[in-house]
Amino acid sequence: MSFDLEANIESCDYHTAGEPFRIVDVGPMEGETVIDRRSWAEKNLDNLRKFLVQEPRGHADMYGGFIVPPDDANGDFGVVFFHSDGFSTACGHGTIAVVTWAIDSGLIKSKSDVIEVVVDVPSGRLFTKAKILDGKVESVSFENVPSFVTAKDLEIDTKFGPITLDISFGGAFYASISTDQLNLEPTSEHLNELIEISREIKAKNLEFAEHPSDERLSGIYGSIFYETLEEVPLHQRNVTVFGDGQVDRSPCGSGTSARLALLYEEKQIKLGQPFLNSGIAGGVFRGQVIEEKEDTVITSVEGSAYCCSKNSFELDPRDPIGLGFNLR
Repeated sequence: MSFDLEANIESCDYHTAGEPFRIVDVGPMEGETVIDRRSWAEKNLDNLRKFLVQEPRGHADMYGGFIVPPDDANGDFGVVFFHSDGFSTACGHGTIAVVTWAIDSGLIKSKSDVIEVVVDVPSGRLFTKAKILDGKVESVSFENVPSFVTAKDLEIDTKFGPITLDISFGGAFYASISTDQLNLEPTSEHLNELIEISREIKAKNLEFAEHPSDERLSGIYGSIFYETLEEVPLHQRNVTVFGDGQVDRSPCGSGTSARLALLYEEKQIKLGQPFLNSGIAGGVFRGQVIEEKEDTVITSVEGSAYCCSKNSFELDPRDPIGLGFNLR
């Protein structure tokens, strides 16, 4: 499939706790499941991805999703996630945004105060619930795919010295690093250092980030640099760096699930106890472990998304900038 970039490309942009999500419907893709369509998009829609996320239409930390059919008749729709470094397997803030959009746009119709929407993403099927207040989506929670811990207390060398990290899965694999050991806070003042450390971690290709059933879900996707703000209820703040140095403005939805798996194993939270997770822009996700399932946990993460723009993008064939560029 070739895509005519000289034609107008329509999008609807939302943000979830400050993190952008650009929603685009490009029509059918090849593949029986969403993860198959992701693989197809990697080979066939990479120029369109660059067109949508790179400057001057986007920026280095841009995120979005292509709307696709669900895996089967029991789903409502699917999403293939993309960002400035490629196509991801999971995106919690994007799930919250796209469910809000689906209800706002009328794709999902219901007069209930709680609307259940089944969304298929590359990592699996998500069961979501949207709370409605005065006819508007107040918040969306999603029940994530099974989350689990694969490694604890790994010590690695970095240019900033040795650091200790844990690895867990919440739809994608994340390294968790307490900032107490770095003498840095997870704030905007220290982004450059945190990005450098994240890139070093990703470059090591750690063996503990191998998915047991689908290699397409393997590999460290991001690093979560966190600190604890309050013990009861447990409240942490983090900066999540994903891809090739992209900074998540939100607390990171799939990363919150990965954190919950670790916190539950460490007995810092119990079944059903709330976990508050703050992001670099000040937004908060509310998470909890809702079920134990063999060696994994099922988590729920809740947040709110808001429409911020509707766009029609085009590419002038005379434009020497072409698909765009990233400065970082």
